[in-house]
Amino acid sequence: MDCVTFHVNGRPTTVRDVSPTTTLLQYLRGPLRLSGTKEGCAEGDCGACTVVVLDTEAPGQPRWRAVNSCLLLLPLLHGKQVFTVEGLRQGDGDEGLHPAQRALVEALGSQCGYCTPGVVMSMVEACHRTDLDAPWKLDDQMCGNLCRCTGYRPIREATVQIAGSRPQDRLREAEPATPSPQPGLEYSTVGVRGAQRFWIPTGWDALFDILEAHPAHRFVQGATDLGLDVTKHGTHFEALVSLQGLDDLHRLTVDGARWSVGAGVKLADLEHATDHAVPPLSRMLRFFGSRQIKNSGTVGGNVCNASPIGDLAPVLLALGASFVARGRDGERTIDADDFFVGYRKTALQPGEVLARIEFETPPEGVRFASYKVSKRREMDISAVSAALRVSVDAGTITDARFVYGGMAATPARARNAESAALGRPWSAETLEACAAAIATDFQPMDDHRGSAWYRATVAANLLRGFFLDVKEHPMPRLPDRPSGTVLGGARA
Repeated sequence: MDCVTFHVNGRPTTVRDVSPTTTLLQYLRGPLRLSGTKEGCAEGDCGACTVVVLDTEAPGQPRWRAVNSCLLLLPLLHGKQVFTVEGLRQGDGDEGLHPAQRALVEALGSQCGYCTPGVVMSMVEACHRTDLDAPWKLDDQMCGNLCRCTGYRPIREATVQIAGSRPQDRLREAEPATPSPQPGLEYSTVGVRGAQRFWIPTGWDALFDILEAHPAHRFVQGATDLGLDVTKHGTHFEALVSLQGLDDLHRLTVDGARWSVGAGVKLADLEHATDHAVPPLSRMLRFFGSRQIKNSGTVGGNVCNASPIGDLAPVLLALGASFVARGRDGERTIDADDFFVGYRKTALQPGEVLARIEFETPPEGVRFASYKVSKRREMDISAVSAALRVSVDAGTITDARFVYGGMAATPARARNAESAALGRPWSAETLEACAAAIATDFQPMDDHRGSAWYRATVAANLLRGFFLDVKEHPMPRLPDRPSGTVLGGARA
């Protein structure tokens, strides 16, 4: 197929002879002349470019997701429905405003207006969510939208008004009665920098044929990381392969205590599924990134990126997860301790993909918590992250997994600290000994996120704090801590 087809604001759009690394934002503001969607940071931090896309990949009901159009490559929209702020109106005058727009007007939630289209589109997703059942989820819904004029209190007040309302808007009208499967795609262009090709295979054999024919390929899923190579570095990719057309990768199943999480599962969906069932995972995902990032980014993308500060990896290692790789000849299982083999390198072989991750719900009584330390709470990269887990029998520690990110070239276990815990009483004194052993486990680097001294000190302090954190609840959930602006409003 020599074209990408999708719908924008209910109208069919066909794209030909456009580089596959063109972002949706560039296409909206360029050929389509839909300039309501703004460009701010071009890296998924400000939310000015937010649009909503109908996700039909995950099992169950299709759902509207707010996403950053500055990172989404055009072919990733193949066969999808996209709405921008221009597509919300259903008539003339104030009566034609979408409920999200009207609520923002009535709450006085807009001044200069630059951020407003993105704010509105995040609110539109909130309209169509049915799970906004806690105050923190409202903050999380809007944390990816930067506003420097109005302040967040009126924006949040407007969001509260419309959250979960499911209005009979143009988005509802665009929802298909029966979701159609993801169509496959083979798209190619030739530009001044050479040829580019993009595939969305819908079967495993087709995928492996592509990988064998194009060994220099790069995988792309939500493009929350690869998109930065395009927008910030102008990288020219000759062969890109999306895995979004493989249904197996989107499955998340729980059989008793056994979890199976497909590599294509969205981070937002994993957070929702583990909120009460596996608190250490949901704790890490709370401040993983904005709602827009978690709506696009996938479990497999984060893990296979193999960054030493990837936030999921420490929790998965502490869970003792298994990574299931799939190749032409079948599947093989890789233990979590063997998956990360070097800086941004995994044990996956050429021609293999990560199919799913399997782990078990921690048994009752296990003490387990995760931590992310960064310079700001929302939308930041970890300086140090940790997942700390111990099993205690009759007051004695029988098993310990202390896993850290940001302390070495890969996410890594603090083996000496673990040894210092085994066979000793569960006590503050034991954790103090473990904290001292951290100095022999890692030689962290100095960079702009933290000095080696800072990282080593934080890593030790997290062990000390872990003992206090799990005193009342063995696997504590994060408390609801709203922003200072919202807290002030509550006091008023």
